[in-house]
Amino acid sequence: MSWPAPPLQWIGHTDAINCIRYSPDGYRIATGSADKTIRIWDTETGAAVGNPLVGHTHDVRYVAYSHDGRRIISGSSDKTIRIWDAETGAPIGKPLEGHTGWVNCVAYSPDGRRIISGAGAGDRSIRIWDARTGTPVGKPLVGHTAFVRSIAYSPDGRHIISGSGDETIRIWDAETGAAVMNPLEGHTDSVLSVAYSPDGQYIISGSDDKTIGSGMPRLVL
Repeated sequence: MSWPAPPLQWIGHTDAINCIRYSPDGYRIATGSADKTIRIWDTETGAAVGNPLVGHTHDVRYVAYSHDGRRIISGSSDKTIRIWDAETGAPIGKPLEGHTGWVNCVAYSPDGRRIISGAGAGDRSIRIWDARTGTPVGKPLVGHTAFVRSIAYSPDGRHIISGSGDETIRIWDAETGAAVMNPLEGHTDSVLSVAYSPDGQYIISGSDDKTIGSGMPRLVL
């Protein structure tokens, strides 16, 4: 089948667009750019909604919506995570600080109570944060031997998966931060993206090795 040409071109960023996400209701799109800003767009018209979200001092590497659509989180090369009001674009609280490398990926837990973040070279950890207070929850999740490029919660919120430049995927207990089973191996280059199936039974992964992996991990719970 052939796909139609995109009907709209949305112009506003002044540098490369690193990430893009739909809001849960589908009416908005958030984009993060190397121009250090986040922009919000109307999906029907392509018009920019409000002013750019400004605060990061380096590239915006990743953006994500909360599951209720009320918040946007962003990770940046400035090693911080920021929380924004999705309606007004106003920053909420202070930047979340603690990573010592680029923040490559961020995600909300399904219940919206936690934020997770994964960092690049020089750090290689995953951190869990209280979404309301911005304070760290527990110790960093450590085990990857190269940058963390992608993270996701399981649909039930009990597990976290992460993909890394060490060519592996790891599964973590979201409550304790403990590693669950051995690293998932098979890719021959960096794992750049990971996701759970909606029923939580399968994990898929995309890699610089030009392959997509899929499987059902056998978890010991």
